[in-house]
Amino acid sequence: MTDLRAAAPTHLPFRDQEANGNDTGAPVVLLHGFGGDRQTWLNIQTGLAPKKRSIAFDLPGHGEALDWPRIGNAGVAAKAVSQSLEALGLTRVHLVGHSMGGAVAALVALRTPDIAASLTLLAPGGFGPEINHRLLRRYAAATDAAEMETLLEQFFGWEFKLPKFLAKTAAESRARPGAAATLQAVADEIIDVNVQKTLPRDELAALPLPIKVIWGTQDRVLPTRQAHKLPGIVATHIFERVGHMAHLEIPKEVTRLILQNSGVR
Repeated sequence: MTDLRAAAPTHLPFRDQEANGNDTGAPVVLLHGFGGDRQTWLNIQTGLAPKKRSIAFDLPGHGEALDWPRIGNAGVAAKAVSQSLEALGLTRVHLVGHSMGGAVAALVALRTPDIAASLTLLAPGGFGPEINHRLLRRYAAATDAAEMETLLEQFFGWEFKLPKFLAKTAAESRARPGAAATLQAVADEIIDVNVQKTLPRDELAALPLPIKVIWGTQDRVLPTRQAHKLPGIVATHIFERVGHMAHLEIPKEVTRLILQNSGVR
């Protein structure tokens, strides 16, 4: 296992989890959501490791890519991801994205369809105009651990017990010079006053690859109903009593669906 950051900005910082077994297929690429970083995928990478290699990136303006040359919306991040895949010599990958990272994964697949072997999208951005813009803007500006804890609770299902370290770690990360301002700038780009820009869902469904969408019924960031009218070819998995953070709330189920979509049983 390696955890690397490029000395020069040829590719985004990433965590590469090699497969424990014999995996010769396309690796799984994991793209986090707004305000997160590659560390949010640790449980998923551990779950995938017996069967699949996985690579989790920090998106521009997040984690160790805080000072990435260009910070912006999902389109900007998609370009950075595509350039990073090219720099790492990856020509075929299974794309997995959460929230903003879901929109990024979708855009990578739409722009360079030859690279995408499958798409697994967790409560993805861009599937409808509704977005909890007030929560995201408050979350972007927060630096105090107590306030961060109150805000983070709204990202999860009502019965989920938020680990204490999560708010503390998030607050420490946000306290880095320029971190809050950078995240607020990203928020300004992904939120158009009080709605979000939408993706061409029919074009996405027309891509010749398997697509799964995962959503929780208690999502208070992006409403679950955005999954209800997707083209029938898209496999939709709705989980009761789960909020916006399915990969942290139900990691075993999410890992299983990622493996299914990547052709592993």
